Amino acid sequence: CGGSAASQQISGSHVLIDVAPHRSAANDVLRRGANLRGAYLIGADLRGADLGCADVTGADTRDTDFRGTDLSEKLFLLQSQLDAARGDATTRLSSSHTRPTHWG
Repeated sequence: CGGSAASQQISGSHVLIDVAPHRSAANDVLRRGANLRGAYLIGADLRGADLGCADVTGADTRDTDFRGTDLSEKLFLLQSQLDAARGDATTRLSSSHTRPTHWG
């Protein structure tokens, strides 16, 4: 009825998911080169994620949380994707990208 510790129905079709227990497995998939091409990453919690060889071409990164994530070697990552996302001083960027001002 109340859902498991990992997920819980909160209203209508929205589900609250505790991603912490799954972060290690997800990082494994991302590190090996997950295809995130064109993915809807809107509001995704990718703090500290190891994106390794993941392809983010055309991914919608509005409000995606990249705090603490190393994006310095991401190919095909556009400045507009960074501008739409969240990050901080610990988010690593390549020299070809500019840290968005709203990242602080």
